[in-house]
Amino acid sequence: MEIEFLGTGTSQGVPIIGCKCPVCNSLDFRDKRMRSSIFIKVNNKNFIIDTGPDFRSQLLRAKVDKLDAVLITHPHRDHLSGLDDIRAFNFIQDKVMPVYANSNTIEQINKEFYYCFKEPKYPGVPNIKLFTVGDQPFYFDDVKIIPIKALHYKMPILGFRINNFTYLTDASFLEESEINKIIGSDVFVINALRKKEHLSHFTLAQALDIIKIVNPKQAYLTHIGHQMGFHSQVQDSLPKNVYLAFDGLKLNF
Repeated sequence: MEIEFLGTGTSQGVPIIGCKCPVCNSLDFRDKRMRSSIFIKVNNKNFIIDTGPDFRSQLLRAKVDKLDAVLITHPHRDHLSGLDDIRAFNFIQDKVMPVYANSNTIEQINKEFYYCFKEPKYPGVPNIKLFTVGDQPFYFDDVKIIPIKALHYKMPILGFRINNFTYLTDASFLEESEINKIIGSDVFVINALRKKEHLSHFTLAQALDIIKIVNPKQAYLTHIGHQMGFHSQVQDSLPKNVYLAFDGLKLNF
């Protein structure tokens, strides 16, 4: 399996326009983050989780030239608004793009991207097919995908487990039954916005508590705000198997 972090930040992340804080003005490239998204290659299939407003720039930077399916965690615009740029893959690959999400996200896609579904289709609009993800695992060809249900404050959202890899972002609450679905992952990615408590995102301490339960070989923190502090300083404070992710980080396992 190959992983690339396309973005590890948040709309409350870095760089913030006009912000004078030291992190936003850091010269360390690891402190410069686009909105959270990740590329996954497994069984010769390419997936992307979330298509935020930086989506096109992320694809160009990572030189992604093939995409088989898209998974969406939730309908907030920092994770969804770049979906229109799927049209480039429609053109190159000459096929519809499958998009998987829960029911409230599907509803929002139908509203925001209504022009994709109008008949007759206007030439050049994105050609996507929506699939509603429920409680049960599903397959894309030979790839099994296990949905992980979480809450983003009161909003139901999804994480995804593929083989021994689990990705979860924007969560603030996980049922024990959902944590049990993650246990056994060799690599676990979880959101950690900042150190101070937040209404709708895990803090650093809360993320570390869940990582301790899951006990993966490696854990990576994503959806990081500038309030977290400098990458180098925070990394030095983390347990030996936990890492701050950064844009462009690649993993092979």
